[in-house]
Amino acid sequence: MPNPATVPAGFPGSLPEYLTFITLEQFGLKSESDFFFQSSFQGGRTARGGLIIDFSFVNPPNLAINVQGEYFHYLQGQSVIARDVIAREQLAVEGIKLIFIDALDVERDRRFYVSEALKGNDHSFLSRA
Repeated sequence: MPNPATVPAGFPGSLPEYLTFITLEQFGLKSESDFFFQSSFQGGRTARGGLIIDFSFVNPPNLAINVQGEYFHYLQGQSVIARDVIAREQLAVEGIKLIFIDALDVERDRRFYVSEALKGNDHSFLSRA
């Protein structure tokens, strides 16, 4: 199945986030009932220690997914990588498993990586670091 080349007007995220979003829908999950896009956690960006979670789930429960773009997550230095690892720990304290999906993986084989994330399997760079 070919990947869409662009993000439709009005979608509030990146191309890899959009690909993840539509793949979740293709798997039969519904936005705003099974999952939420760009959810605030502990105050979001407006609070110290707050997070924005790309995808938080009601079904399956206690799961979250963040799509990791190379530029914004890996090439900005160790402090950004540490922030992402801390986000995983913050959610774990709340009983939520945060799975990272690398943007390049989503673009290469979105069905595989989203399916794996839904099963709780993390293939990201951060899972190997």
